[in-house]
Parts: sequence; C-alpha cells; structure tokens
Amino acid sequence: MNSTNESNSQVTPVVVHHRYATIDGMKIFYREAGPADGPVVLLLHGFPTSSHMFRNLIPALADRYHVIAPDYPGYGQSDMPDPKHYAYTFAGFGDIVEKLLAQLKVTSFAMYVMDYGAPVGWQLFLKGPERITGLIIQNGNAYEEGLKTFWDPIKVYWADGRKESRDALLGLVSLETTIFQYTDGVDDKTRISPDNWVHDQALLDRPGNADVQMDVMYDYRSNVPLYPQVQALFRKHQPPAIIVWGERDFIFPADGAHPYKRDLTDLEFHLLPTGHFALEDKADEMVPLIRSFLDRKVAN
Repeated sequence: MNSTNESNSQVTPVVVHHRYATIDGMKIFYREAGPADGPVVLLLHGFPTSSHMFRNLIPALADRYHVIAPDYPGYGQSDMPDPKHYAYTFAGFGDIVEKLLAQLKVTSFAMYVMDYGAPVGWQLFLKGPERITGLIIQNGNAYEEGLKTFWDPIKVYWADGRKESRDALLGLVSLETTIFQYTDGVDDKTRISPDNWVHDQALLDRPGNADVQMDVMYDYRSNVPLYPQVQALFRKHQPPAIIVWGERDFIFPADGAHPYKRDLTDLEFHLLPTGHFALEDKADEMVPLIRSFLDRKVAN
C-alpha cells in the first residue's frame, strides 16, 4: 500500500475536553466532546467512580454526538465540600447537573444512566420528561425488585439512621470492595484495567470522603418513593430506551432490569454475561448496540 492510501486510511482521534463550571460556588468537572450542534448524550456515572468510567465510551460516540459527562460533588475532579456545609443528596446532584446543562444551553438530551446515575437521571426526568430524547440504562434501578441482598445492611441504616448501622457500611469504601465491583461476574479479568480501582480508591481515601459516601448511601432511600412517579412518566412519555445490563451484577442484579419492560414499549433489551461495570468488560459488544440505538432513535 502506498503512503497516500495509508494516510487516507488513518482515523483522526476524537478530542475530549476536560472542563470546569462554577455552580453554586463549587467547581464541577465535566468531560465534553463531539460537535456542538450534535444531539446531546448525557453520561451519568455510578459509585464509587466518576466520569472516568466513560473515558472509552466518549470517543466512540463523539464523532456524531455532543457528549457531556459530569462528576457530581464529592466525586472525580469536582469539589468535595464539607458535609457540614453541603447536603450530599440525589436531589442536589440532579440540581447541579440541571444547572450545568442550563449553562451549556442544552435543552434536550439522551441519558446514559448507571448505578447512582439512574436516580440522578430520574431527577432530571421528573423535572422535564419532554426533554429526554432517549434512555441508555445500564445497571441502574427504577424498581424495588432490583434492591436485593446487597442492599439489606443499607436498608437497616435507612430504617434506623444509627451510627452503628452507618459504621457497618464502611467496608463499602474499602479497596477490597472497589476491586470486587470491577471484577465480580467477569470471566476474563485481564479485560479489566487495574487503573480503575487505583483511580477510584485514591478518591475514596481522601480525608472526609468516607463520610460523603455514607451520606449519599443514606440519602439513596429518598429515591425509592420516587420510583412510582418515574414509572408513570415512562408510561406517559415513552422515551425510546435500550437496556445494556451486566446480568451477573450483585449490586444491581438483573431482577431490576426486567421490570422496565412493563412500562417502556419502545425498549431494546440486552443482558450481558458480566458484572457491575459492564463497560469495562463488554464495551466491544455494548458500543455497537448503543451506537445503533442512538443512530436510529435519537439522531433522526
């Protein structure tokens, strides 16, 4: 092959911008890529990670889509205010993302929701369901059927709010648990970069961050009463949706994926033989599914 043909066959790398916005006096970090006038895809991360979990997905979408992936307060590169002065709640996270979108003049968007990203996304959905052009749902709950064994000790804390119950959950921010979240249910663990837990654990181990995480886990109880409202909006607005779910996830098992079929009629449903952070293991299968969904349901 001559040098001209070789040059023409090369793919231009996607540029991802790493930005900060000031919202309510806090620096909020977000990753942004893709054409400014492209359909917006909002990527909402889970626990205990950040927009870092989307570092491989963003370039795979950004040739056509305007991709935005924020870090919530206390996560990733965003500010981590003292819990004595800032309430770490999902309503608050939703408000921060709402204000970020307003700053960026985003009026409609598809959402990728995963883990904690699901209740953050549902906050946005409840405020303006007509803005949502599509849903990519990956191991994120909107149904009580999905809150299985993993959640039992957390439900104890929800019920009594006692320090002893809170302290019993501190193992959830340990390195052992962080590694478990990435590797449990994965057949070939060489597919999972150890950079994931090194990155996440360094942030979890910051002074005061364990208290942040316990506050967020306690507030998760506020999401459950909202599920019927979210489900009602699914039925009324019927956003096109795709489920790409790691079916071996102990935290958000597939029990939580199937109920979406009750309420969403324009739903594409895929269970993948992997665990919680499915993108780390199965991006080669997930990205084509997500691209196809967006190209057919959101871009046109």
